Amino acid sequence: MSLRMAEERATQVPVDDFQALEDQVYRTIELYKAARDARSMAERDLKRLREQLEVREEEVETLRREMVSLRKEREDIRARVEKMLVQIDRMAEEPAAS
Repeated sequence: MSLRMAEERATQVPVDDFQALEDQVYRTIELYKAARDARSMAERDLKRLREQLEVREEEVETLRREMVSLRKEREDIRARVEKMLVQIDRMAEEPAAS
């Protein structure tokens, strides 16, 4: 009987070790799948964010050009208003000089 118990223990330990190893392999596979899915998700997010960044950069460039145009227009209008004010001042001085 004790020989039989020793044999059962000898075969039981490797089976337990194999089961533990199998469990570790399956956990490793699940971790790998999760890491692969996370990487895939991160790559999709990165692509989406790069596309959004490109759109924002285009918007910024458009707004910058518009701002430059509006500043030029403002300076043109300022120059025209100043010219009109000079003419008004001249007209106001003429009757006083007469």
